[in-house]
Amino acid sequence: MRLARAAGLALAALLLWPALAFAQQKGDPGRFDHYVLALSWSPSYCEAMGERAEPAQCAGARPFAFVVHGLWPQYKRGWPENCVTPAPFVPEPVLRAMLDIMPSRRLVLHQWRKHGTCDGADAAAYFAEVRRAYERVTIPEGFRRLDDYRMVSPGEVEDAFRAANPGLAPDMIAIACDGRRLTEVRICMDRTLGFTPCEEVDRRACRASRVVMPPLRESAGAK
Repeated sequence: MRLARAAGLALAALLLWPALAFAQQKGDPGRFDHYVLALSWSPSYCEAMGERAEPAQCAGARPFAFVVHGLWPQYKRGWPENCVTPAPFVPEPVLRAMLDIMPSRRLVLHQWRKHGTCDGADAAAYFAEVRRAYERVTIPEGFRRLDDYRMVSPGEVEDAFRAANPGLAPDMIAIACDGRRLTEVRICMDRTLGFTPCEEVDRRACRASRVVMPPLRESAGAK
């Protein structure tokens, strides 16, 4: 019985290994099929990370709602990462210009190293593309600010984003969670930043029936 189970696990590992290796391969800059724009619900990140959270994002003057986690080049199956090592330098003006939608220097640099180097463009062009992708998506009115905890279903959030973004179909968006909190909305885009299907991303969506969205904190200047 144990031998049979061990053999089964070994076979499963062998079958999964090519897919995992493909997903994590270094990749060649500019060679990918589509993007995933990941929009993080910032209050979930701040609550989950606690004292380890980035101060600029979670303790600064501005309370953030949805922010850009990243714009990730993807294959139809898997994704490239760390395509150029060491990553080319990000000019300081380019970095600073992203902090309104990616509110952490460390986040900007990490996303450039891991994902941006796979885009095939230089840092300025890549982050300009990140901003264009962000501006292509309309955040639903009901999710631009929350003043109290709100329980939602992933389907409710997905439907709201679809209603606010004509052409965004169910197989082009996925809601992510950590089991208790809504963490991200992931939207698939083609290389011209039009919405596009992404079966693999959709399969990794949150399976919880209800999740919580923490509220935005009060700004430092609020009374």
